[in-house]
Amino acid sequence: MRAHQRPSLADATRGRILFGGDHNPEQWPEETWHEDVRLMKEAAVNSVTLGVFSWAKLEPRPGAREFGWLDRLMDLMHDHGVGVVLATPTSSPSPWMGRLHPETLPRDAEGRTEWWGSRQHFSHSSAVYRRYAAAITDDLAARYAGHPALTMWHINNEYCTYDYGDEAAAAFRRWLQDRYQTLDALNHAWGTAFWGQGYDRWSEILPPRHAHYMKNPTQVLDFRRFTSDMLLECFVAERDIVRRHTPHIPVTSNFMPLWAGQDAWRWAREEDVVSVDLYPDPRDPLGAQYGALVQDMTRSQAAGGPWMLMEQAAGAVNWRGVNHPRPRGLNRLWSLQAVARGADAVCYFQWRQSRQGAEKFHSAMVGHAGERGRTFQEVRQLGAELAVIGPEVAGTRITADVAVLHDWNSWWAGEHDGRLSQEVDYPEVLRAWHRALWEAHLTTDFAHPEQDLSAYRLVVAPQPYLLTDAAIDNLLAHVRDGGTLVCGFLAGVADEDDRVRPGGMDARLRELFGIRTLHEWWPLDAGESAECDGFRGTLWSEELEAEDDAVVEAGYKGGELDGLPAVLRRGTAWYLSTLPEPDALRALLTGVADRAGLRPVLEGLPDGVEAVRRGALLFLLNHRPDAVTVEVPGRHRDLLTGDLVTGSVLLERHGAVVLQP
Repeated sequence: MRAHQRPSLADATRGRILFGGDHNPEQWPEETWHEDVRLMKEAAVNSVTLGVFSWAKLEPRPGAREFGWLDRLMDLMHDHGVGVVLATPTSSPSPWMGRLHPETLPRDAEGRTEWWGSRQHFSHSSAVYRRYAAAITDDLAARYAGHPALTMWHINNEYCTYDYGDEAAAAFRRWLQDRYQTLDALNHAWGTAFWGQGYDRWSEILPPRHAHYMKNPTQVLDFRRFTSDMLLECFVAERDIVRRHTPHIPVTSNFMPLWAGQDAWRWAREEDVVSVDLYPDPRDPLGAQYGALVQDMTRSQAAGGPWMLMEQAAGAVNWRGVNHPRPRGLNRLWSLQAVARGADAVCYFQWRQSRQGAEKFHSAMVGHAGERGRTFQEVRQLGAELAVIGPEVAGTRITADVAVLHDWNSWWAGEHDGRLSQEVDYPEVLRAWHRALWEAHLTTDFAHPEQDLSAYRLVVAPQPYLLTDAAIDNLLAHVRDGGTLVCGFLAGVADEDDRVRPGGMDARLRELFGIRTLHEWWPLDAGESAECDGFRGTLWSEELEAEDDAVVEAGYKGGELDGLPAVLRRGTAWYLSTLPEPDALRALLTGVADRAGLRPVLEGLPDGVEAVRRGALLFLLNHRPDAVTVEVPGRHRDLLTGDLVTGSVLLERHGAVVLQP
């Protein structure tokens, strides 16, 4: 590998699909380890993640190092052909750290300390925590840099810590000084003239701790940005250490899907491999659509390249109100869905189900029923199938003509306590728009509003509340260059400081969509709807006055907004001032896509059947509760069975085929 090249997932997969999961053998006697590798071989497992929560085992007291058990594990995995994704154990500090250094423990907005006894009990801003984390990471990387089992580094685990303590407050002030330079600039950005909040000294500024009433929205927004950046600093510090020892080994850290605490666009640029943990509810009738959304987003964060499904459940989880197992076939179906949408690694939490601890009822590849259990039998089948299709699919890409815009800053700003409607939930609005495209069998990427959109003929922006000037110029350029834009309600309301733009929507956007005046926002109550021409709107409505040359594609019917535009278009720029019900939104976006010259992956698909093209392969996935026959033009070979498919194929309940022309 040339010195200027960064390693990638391909360096770990080597033309295969990685298959395995978190392995926590320190919970078990060593004789179990040999049983584990026997079963791994049966299930075609080729990758395990070691050491995620092993800090207390590796460093039982300050400065001690006990690597012998990990040496034996690394050797055992290599001897049996299983690669190791080696984790830094820094997400769960040893109890001695909190006891000796209480300043390393985070505090919540109420001032309460988060004590050891769980996990993620560290302050991202603590110099002591960072020093200990760097030391254990450095020693770990130095010891295993040359080990032949090492295929990837996994830094920390599910970064998700907020901290409102004193050390975090000092770091927040430094972050703000770097961002704003002067107090005058900060006071202007935060609008501190309201409620007499003006700051005279940097030392007066605190994190948005518990307050008598609503907090300053821009202070809260900046604290979200700061938290993401501080956690990223922790990741980068450990990443740079392992890179120094092993520049040829790729580095990752696992995202939690649609978690509000990380700006994953920024984070993904710092990773060699983008990975995610994904746990759809098996009882959710739209669980597959949620999975597709997360997979599309993760692939997009990986710049369209392969990505890693770091964690999923082989059966039930243990943190919902009622934790249901996966029905027969669903584990296989959802795993193949991830591969269809770009995953080159399919992994689980965890390999063997724990008998003690907080997650002893969380499923695993080897459950409490052991190797005779249904879960392991299904895992073994999946491993065999992934071994077959891996050489045909690994490294291939997915082409999308549609982009869904998503920005964490807009999400953060739009969910402040003082907003007009608590019923409007950004992730649910995002999911509604993606669902419409998914059900229309239109392959979608996600994109940041400021990124190059020239590859997409259709761009949809479900709820772009906060848009920078650069983002607005980018959207204008997309339409000017012949692209189609469909924008949802509350668009361009605020600038990057969460300051409402004059007119309640940026003037450039009003001109783009043909809006003369935005008079009022009319949020809808829970269960309330707005009658429109041909459909009902939900969540929201707006009192708009259209320009003479704008086309009113649908108007409101009855009530205060009778006769006013609900859906407005000027050229190829569409504006939806409400959220149409699911069928109506799908029909609208399908019609817009058709005008833009876009076609579904496969025509005439039954409801509940998903079709995805990855490279030359066509994945057909049946999410229906019954079997269904799908018409497939031409002749194909099903890679999963070797059967020839001509004209049509029968998909069993939770069935799947992978067709090669």
